[in-house]
Amino acid sequence: MSELPPRHIRRAARVLLLDGQGRLLLFRYVPDNLPAFWILPGGECEPDEDFASAASRELFEETGIAAQPRCLAVTREFDYVYEGMPVRGIEHFFSHRTRETRIDTSGHTELEQRAMQEYRWFAPAELSGWHEPLYPADIAELILQAILPGS
Repeated sequence: MSELPPRHIRRAARVLLLDGQGRLLLFRYVPDNLPAFWILPGGECEPDEDFASAASRELFEETGIAAQPRCLAVTREFDYVYEGMPVRGIEHFFSHRTRETRIDTSGHTELEQRAMQEYRWFAPAELSGWHEPLYPADIAELILQAILPGS
């Protein structure tokens, strides 16, 4: 019986980026081996990087928007297998409001250029019942937490 290697810990930051009209930016992610889904800007922390720094860096790399997103005090942990490697995902969520709706994807990595060729600003009403999966599934609740005063 072969044992799986130890779980890789993947720390990541995700940013709920809302424009002046309350729309949310999502990227359509098309992995090689799974159906497409929509995801928030963000990604893996560098080895010695904290989650807040990763949120700022990833937001800039993926959108061209320089900001220090606000921590939502929401963390998710989940297990999955990626290319045969067991992974423990730990994600922290942040939010930022912007007036800028033009997105600069020139900072995308090679993988992002291949897998995230489309982005869209979603009105809150469009999120419910969207024809492709949205991640995280409770994104509407996270938006409420991002926009409520004092949260």
